Amino acid sequence: MFVVCGEALMDVYAGEWTPTGMSFDARIGGSPLNVACGLARLGRPVAFLAGLSTDACGERLLASLRAEGVDTSLVLRSDAPSTLSVVSVDAAGVPRYAFHGTGAADRQITHDLLPVLPAAARVLQFGSYALAVEPVGSALRALAARERERCLITYDPNVRLNVEPDLAHWRAVVEQMVAIAHLVKVSDEDLELLYPAEKPEQVAARWLQRGVSLVAVTRGSRGASAWTRAAHAEVPSPETDVVDTVGAGDTFQAALLTWLDEHDALTPEALSALGQAPLASLLGFAARAAAITCSRRGADMPRRDRLN
Repeated sequence: MFVVCGEALMDVYAGEWTPTGMSFDARIGGSPLNVACGLARLGRPVAFLAGLSTDACGERLLASLRAEGVDTSLVLRSDAPSTLSVVSVDAAGVPRYAFHGTGAADRQITHDLLPVLPAAARVLQFGSYALAVEPVGSALRALAARERERCLITYDPNVRLNVEPDLAHWRAVVEQMVAIAHLVKVSDEDLELLYPAEKPEQVAARWLQRGVSLVAVTRGSRGASAWTRAAHAEVPSPETDVVDTVGAGDTFQAALLTWLDEHDALTPEALSALGQAPLASLLGFAARAAAITCSRRGADMPRRDRLN
């Protein structure tokens, strides 16, 4: 079983003004939630570990997970509010984001509240801002360290400066997680923010020296790259009519994990042993899945039969 740890939230789009106020359109969101749902659609058994509110938004988020077939037995409920990311667009069409998450339910997990993981858990996936805010960040990082010898630890930083603007803090969190994780998937945009003086291959080499078994870097329309200590591969992005890129990185991560599961490669030793050809196959599978998501509106991730 996969266990995805992180946050779920509502992306709230500001609409037209009305005589008595204005309209809003709330959409289910959150990178970890997307990864969990992506894994479920790709036929993987997956549970979601996060804090969800008992408010109306929290109820909707919980219902969406259950509808996708995600195990919600590790979800922790509280009466703290749901996180809202309010999106507005200015006259030039440029989006602006106002993040409302202080004291929200997805931050309420502490060491003492962490649920017992099921015996079937084989992979723990971490990522996004839940690792960088407190108290949940410390609790999840401690969980990753505690389970490293028993489970495969996978990580996607998914830097969100509108949540935590301090890049030094993000670097500290990323470096702590890199010392724990066996697989790190990261976007070139995140690497540019975190390490502007280093090329992606330099960062990958440094992380591999610290104990990571596989590093994958997504480059948007320019494809993706992956490194182990012994091999390297690159693939282009498939041609597609892009509607938007929402959820593409999360789809890529879910597809990476699915390919590795289907090829019996969900151990540090198996990751390290991947040669150039298997790495290229892995990246190609994930890139095809991400391209399907890009061809659809929002984080509408593909099901397994679309990737045969």
